[in-house]
Amino acid sequence: MANTYTQLYIQFVFAVQNRISLIKPEWEQQLHKYITGIVQNNKHKMIAINGMEDHIHLFVGFHTTQSIADLMQAVKGKSSEWINDRIFVKGHFTWQEGYGAFSVNASQTAGVVRYIENQKAHHANKSFEDEFMEFLTKYGVAYDPSHVLG
Repeated sequence: MANTYTQLYIQFVFAVQNRISLIKPEWEQQLHKYITGIVQNNKHKMIAINGMEDHIHLFVGFHTTQSIADLMQAVKGKSSEWINDRIFVKGHFTWQEGYGAFSVNASQTAGVVRYIENQKAHHANKSFEDEFMEFLTKYGVAYDPSHVLG
C-alpha cells in the first residue's frame, strides 16, 4: 500500500498536581486555546476540550507520527510553562505525572464530545476520582486504586 490511512480518536484526561483546584474561569478558555494550538502544531486535530478546576479532558483525532507519551509530554510541559509565565497561580503550577488515554470508536465521537462539553454539570455530582475510576473500569484498564486516589 502506497499510503498510510488511519482513523484514531483518543480521549485524554489528566489532573493538576495533587488535584488542587487551580484552573480558574478567568483564564480557562485561554488555556484551552493554548493547548489546542499545541495539539494542532503536533499534527493532531482537537475535537473537544473542557474540564474543571482540577483536571482537563482532551478529545483528539490522533495522527500517527507521534506517540501518545510524546504528545502528553508536549501538552503538559508547554501548558505548565505557559501558566507559570503568566503567573495565573501563586507558586508553581504543574500537572500530575500520569494521564489517561482512551481510544474511542468513530461511532462514539458525538457522545464523547457531549460528555466533554458538559463537564461542569457532570461534576456537580461526581468527583474527578470517581469519574477517572469509571473510565478505567469502562475501558477495562487494570489499576491500583491507591495510585488513582493517592
